[in-house]
Amino acid sequence: MKLAPTLLAIALFGAAGMAHAAANCTVSLKGDDAMKFDLKEATVSASCTTITIELVHTGKLPAAAMGHNVVVTTTPDLAGVARDAIKAGAANAYVPKDDARVIAATPLIGGGEKTKVTVPGKKLTAGGDYSFFCSFPGHSTLMKGKLVVTK
Repeated sequence: MKLAPTLLAIALFGAAGMAHAAANCTVSLKGDDAMKFDLKEATVSASCTTITIELVHTGKLPAAAMGHNVVVTTTPDLAGVARDAIKAGAANAYVPKDDARVIAATPLIGGGEKTKVTVPGKKLTAGGDYSFFCSFPGHSTLMKGKLVVTK
């Protein structure tokens, strides 16, 4: 009868794996006053109907001084969008308006605030080369990461 506990353990391990797979439709990031995201890589599933990107600014400085957002682009587009974000200015939350290279972008927030954006899952392809970054001037050099999209 030692087989029953082993089978139970295998079943629970498999169920935990499925629960983990279902939980990757949301990316939760924290940004601080030291211009750092808490993650350098995040994973989502291309099978998600919608993907939510959440941002919590854990610092204390206001948006005008140390604002953060999350912008998602293909990795090759990151530098160009970051450059054009500066030109877009604070009035546009440092996101180029109607720019097809921008897959998703949260609003700009200051210390103690949080925000989120949802994007249709079909905008991301499994195996695609995607990045997330903060488009506040000068932040994208430090505040960026890889967005891995799985099947």
